[in-house]
Amino acid sequence: MLFICTDPEAPPYVAAEDNIQEWGTEMEGRGVSLHGDRLRPVEDATTVRVRSGEVIVSDGPFAETKEWIAGYDIIACEDLDEAIEVASKHPMARFGKIEIRPVWPLEG
Repeated sequence: MLFICTDPEAPPYVAAEDNIQEWGTEMEGRGVSLHGDRLRPVEDATTVRVRSGEVIVSDGPFAETKEWIAGYDIIACEDLDEAIEVASKHPMARFGKIEIRPVWPLEG
């Protein structure tokens, strides 16, 4: 899974350089792109916790951070090298950063 993250230290976003459609078309053609989407901003987030049997709901993200997850892509690659190559072509690798995390299926 690719987590598409903002990065306050990255160069500014330039819409004219955002080739997400080209990236998506290439990855779909290669058969590695399974699904992806943007996420609403952190201001629209809701955090849910249960403590001592009580459900606690709060607005916004739980963690205080300047970086946030802006989207995700689920990919199917042969190995980490291919996942790195796929992530390096994503436009947000230039304007933010991409975290690659293997899925860890539940047993049984």
